[in-house]
Amino acid sequence: QVQLAESGGGFVQAGGSLRLSCAASRGIYVEKAMGWYRQAPGKARERVAFISTGGTTTYADSVKGRFTISRDNAKNGVDLQMNSLKPEDTGTYLCRVELWRGGYWGQGTQVTVSS
Repeated sequence: QVQLAESGGGFVQAGGSLRLSCAASRGIYVEKAMGWYRQAPGKARERVAFISTGGTTTYADSVKGRFTISRDNAKNGVDLQMNSLKPEDTGTYLCRVELWRGGYWGQGTQVTVSS
């Protein structure tokens, strides 16, 4: 069964840090890129950070300079280091594998940042 296993969400005060991890099961081959979206209540899903198979990283303007995405080939996954967190970073963070056609979604991990 194809799965994306996410971990690392939680509750943190503004200015704090969290590290999210996503591991893809053996059935998944990352064809294009892997990364994270986030969904906040009442807001559109936002593409946060991605890393391509070639190593190119892209970030939402709102997180540039604070978040860093990296690959972990041992687990066929990615990590997202989130520093200087703000209340507006609160949301459900969903791991995403992008294929040339379609892709896979994780179930999400909750990040809550208090002011």
